[in-house]
Amino acid sequence: MGTADLLVVNACIWTGNASMPFAEAIAIQGERILAVGSNRELAALRGVKTQVLDGGGHLVLPGFIDNHTHFMLGGFQLLSLELRGCKSREEFVQAIAMRAGQVAKDGWIVGGGWNNDQWQQPAVPAKEWIDGFTAHIPVYLTRSDLHIAFANSAALRLAGIDRDTVSPQGGVIEADLVTGEPTGILKDTAMKLVEQCIPAPSEQQYDEALTAAMRHAASLGITSIQDITAWRDWQDWEAFVRCRQQGRLTVRITARTQITEWEKQAVLLAAGEGNDSWLRFGGVKGFVDGSLGSATALMVEPYTDLPLSSGLLADQMYPDGIMFERILAADRAGLPVSVHAIGDKANQLLLDIFEAVAKENGTRDRRFRIEHAQHLLTEDIQRMARLDILASVQPGHLYEDGCWAQKRIGADRCRTTYAFRSLVEAGVSVSFGTDWPVIPLSPFRGIYTAVTRQTQDGLHPGGWVPEQKLPVSECLKAYTASSAYAEFSEHDKGRLIPGMLADLILVSHNVLTCQPEELLNARVLWTIAGGKIVYAE
Repeated sequence: MGTADLLVVNACIWTGNASMPFAEAIAIQGERILAVGSNRELAALRGVKTQVLDGGGHLVLPGFIDNHTHFMLGGFQLLSLELRGCKSREEFVQAIAMRAGQVAKDGWIVGGGWNNDQWQQPAVPAKEWIDGFTAHIPVYLTRSDLHIAFANSAALRLAGIDRDTVSPQGGVIEADLVTGEPTGILKDTAMKLVEQCIPAPSEQQYDEALTAAMRHAASLGITSIQDITAWRDWQDWEAFVRCRQQGRLTVRITARTQITEWEKQAVLLAAGEGNDSWLRFGGVKGFVDGSLGSATALMVEPYTDLPLSSGLLADQMYPDGIMFERILAADRAGLPVSVHAIGDKANQLLLDIFEAVAKENGTRDRRFRIEHAQHLLTEDIQRMARLDILASVQPGHLYEDGCWAQKRIGADRCRTTYAFRSLVEAGVSVSFGTDWPVIPLSPFRGIYTAVTRQTQDGLHPGGWVPEQKLPVSECLKAYTASSAYAEFSEHDKGRLIPGMLADLILVSHNVLTCQPEELLNARVLWTIAGGKIVYAE
């Protein structure tokens, strides 16, 4: 067995292993766990060169595995205009004005994170708010859900968008009801019209954004991510590869590329690319619909506050039948498939497709995933369990959506919104993540929300739809072992047992026993990935 390179002692170690739920010490050799047990049992593994970390009685957990990130986009947002903190139109405009004074000649103002539903007086941004001081500076700012963007006149002009421009399939160019002029609000596929005009970042800028994202993730105890990669192009994948080749990755990346290009991933895998413990392909990702915040999530019944609309199908659903054909082909090629579905009708349609593909291609361990699965019909929860469909959910969304979702879809439909407990009790494998930068990357924020069902406005002291609360232990499982299962890595990570990867974190609070409100105060004291300390407070 030899001696340990790193020995963690005097800790309260939650292993995630039913046969030994807790331990005092853990020994690491190279990138993997050598042994787990008591201080006395592991003392024999201490050698002359063994590094010893005293846990001081703090809780040790498996490293968090975030099931859904836009990692490079998050990294760029860390380095650009962040608008999440804006609470009013005035603060929104002021933040843009301050950045306008710092922009170089021919530069753009880009960023995002704004959410007008959380402003003191909710209002939809209009280009006239900022055109006066950005006449020669193109502005493009994504809403927090990434399904709406706000552009000023300069950006619209570069994109060739005017009152005569027709909304693309799967998107909306909002127009003033009186003048017919575009307001600056673009939804879903309409966003691409401006995005294609924004100058591409350099390799150095990609590398800087990735470094910022990895540093942020390590500080929050995230040792693995399941990323939505090549969302717009393949430069983020190339940045991941450069970082891996340089030995600089501090977070394990499972990359899911667009289903519209499934053949490219299959070719790269056949060539031996993207298949190691730090950087690997994890299948393909598609879209059925948009988001609730932009009213583009596809619902069975019309929106309560927009009775003439039931949402939109994503452009990847056109022409009719194409999503079935792509999933069928990708699945036949052995690629795992995960698809974004928000609205109850979108989830219903996706289950129809998954069931038809499984019947056509035959039985195998495919682990189809629904990304978000936010609004479900009661019968479709049981159907997910019967079909062995995984629920890849992000509890932090309800912290924000719960403030206004009832206004949008009514109380009855909210009963099976973010239906975490119903999914778990039905036997569906539920994993957790964030959808960063749509919502903050913090796992403890998500766990707090799933445990308490609290919303940002504080108007639900007993919890919003409280019957869907989960215990902390189930949340930890969803952020570790279940997320590992979702990426076919359950034999390598997600639990702290001998032979598995040495990805673990030390936490300031015992989140298993502390009061729920203390979950928001929990901090990561250090993060170990692959047996190396990648963050220390």
